[in-house]
Amino acid sequence: MSRGKPTKSPLKAKPVRTPGQSLDEQRRRLFDDYLATPAFMLVGALAVCITQWHAYLGDHPPRPWLWTFVLLLAVVFVIYRFLKILPVARNLRQGAEGERAVGQYLEGLREKGYKVFHDIIAGGFNLDHVAIGPGGVFTIETKTWSKPARGEAVIHFNGSELRVLDGPGNPNPIIQAKAQAAWLKALLLESTGRTVDIRPVVVFPGWYIKSAPQARTALWVLNPKALSKFLDNQAPQLDVETVNLLSYHLSRYIRARESELEREQRSFRNAVRKRPLPE
Repeated sequence: MSRGKPTKSPLKAKPVRTPGQSLDEQRRRLFDDYLATPAFMLVGALAVCITQWHAYLGDHPPRPWLWTFVLLLAVVFVIYRFLKILPVARNLRQGAEGERAVGQYLEGLREKGYKVFHDIIAGGFNLDHVAIGPGGVFTIETKTWSKPARGEAVIHFNGSELRVLDGPGNPNPIIQAKAQAAWLKALLLESTGRTVDIRPVVVFPGWYIKSAPQARTALWVLNPKALSKFLDNQAPQLDVETVNLLSYHLSRYIRARESELEREQRSFRNAVRKRPLPE
């Protein structure tokens, strides 16, 4: 490559998103928003405090007590911020790890003719995974719930809500999964002109799922290890041409959405740079 000549990336498009990428991005923003400024304050107060104590122990002693107090306040503030975001960051990390684990299971579906997509950004939410193949189109939502330290890790599914042991019923994951499938169905209809049935799936890594006999009609709640078996038992729904067509249009949406987000971030950075300094 010649020096001095302008260059550009060899990639024509950005890589598709990876499992758990949205949660990783949220975790990074969490630390940036809550810890970056307090950390700078702490370092600044520490530097001033060290300087003051150095002068205090020299020939011209100032009064370092004020800056020592400021340093203690900065330490307390940073510890408070850290303890506040720690459980949130832990949940985000656990969720991202769960999505990556499920993503590894789904990658094995490619050998069976499936196209697999991860972390699809929609309007205000994201789809963890989408699989398009001979058995149909599936939206797959990963829930990495913490398991009890002792006893059975069992989730009961009755068709409309989930229940852990003797706890209250929780319909939220079911509502979320159905909404995601409806969104993808509308997207593919608008893009291809075809009405495609979408089956929502909710997977719980590490849990044992007990479903009522009538519960597995329109929605599946599974351990990720069982997903491949369920797909194998599906009657063929889509031919290769339709799989490729739907995958192409979904991939085109993903890249267009990525470009849109990149433009929004660039516009925001430019607006911040051009913002006049306060007088």
